[in-house]
Amino acid sequence: MIIGIPKEIKPQENRVGMTPAGIHALSSAGHTCYVEASAGLSSSFTDEEYEKAGATILDTAAEVYAVSDFIIKVKEPQPSEYPMLKSGQIMFTYLHLAPEPELTRALMDSEIIGIAYETVQLSDRSLPLLSPMSEIAGSMSVQIGAHLLEKPSGGRGVLLGGAVGVEPARVVVVGGGTVGANAVKVACGMGAQVTVLDISQKKLSQLHSLYENRVVTLMSNSYNLEHSISQADLLVGAVLIPGDKAPKLVTEEMVKSMPSGSVIVDVAIDQGGCIETCDRITTLENPYYIKHGVLHYSVANMPGAVPRTSTMALTNATLPYALKIAQRGAEKAMRENPALMKGLNVYKGSLTLRAVANAQGFEYTHVDDLF
Repeated sequence: MIIGIPKEIKPQENRVGMTPAGIHALSSAGHTCYVEASAGLSSSFTDEEYEKAGATILDTAAEVYAVSDFIIKVKEPQPSEYPMLKSGQIMFTYLHLAPEPELTRALMDSEIIGIAYETVQLSDRSLPLLSPMSEIAGSMSVQIGAHLLEKPSGGRGVLLGGAVGVEPARVVVVGGGTVGANAVKVACGMGAQVTVLDISQKKLSQLHSLYENRVVTLMSNSYNLEHSISQADLLVGAVLIPGDKAPKLVTEEMVKSMPSGSVIVDVAIDQGGCIETCDRITTLENPYYIKHGVLHYSVANMPGAVPRTSTMALTNATLPYALKIAQRGAEKAMRENPALMKGLNVYKGSLTLRAVANAQGFEYTHVDDLF
């Protein structure tokens, strides 16, 4: 199969779809790989490394799209890329369609086969291609929050771990999945007082077993949310419903109750956000805004700030699936792998993700009716 790796053009997106090691594995399996010139430079991978791994370097994205049957990316296509898409072309990337009806329509009109990393799901309901980025984003959320709490950044001047005779900062994490668990780990490591809320008794039990009395675990309901958030120095939104918009669990009134200069990091923003006042997506260049005296950080591609680590972690997860698609073709690979089948979002003009169809008013088509 002919595989293309274009350069990411979403603002401040520094990752790339595949490392040279991944290209070596694909080319060694007999596939032809094209990489856009300088696609990996922001992740500290040179064109020479890709060439040594077996890729051919092309000057432009248009050339990569034109010759490739299978496009591997990091983020969803941007409007300038829509005209480059070809009918029947396979695209393997993060799509996050739920809050993006224009993107959904563009992908349907292009008649591509769109397989989204974030909806590939194993039988135990885990998300193997979202997990590595969720781990990184969860860890970064507390690191970023700690920096924003510093007075020069606009925060209330609180050190996460406190000091002798001074209580630590209060960190509240809403959601105990992969993002939340990693936020809890880093916050505990920095010495903060940590509260985590979730609707899953199982997740709370796991976190309680790991941290015992170092972390307060609470069932997520409006009463517990209101009480915890009103005392938070740092609030991390870590709620995910695979393929669907994140629920707005944290209301504007709850945010108003937070201390002036406190910080919110909404990691769920790429699925619409789980905090009502996170009503816009920010960028790594201008990452936060202030509302009701609270700093709001709502960057949709947080792992893009550590692109080398992120690209390597992402390739580790996606490469086995990419090899199956390249070797068997998209349809056969998905029929043989139920987890990969769950990743299918659009197929040659049809929308195959029910949650997105319901959210956007498009017609839903079950995969069994397609192939």
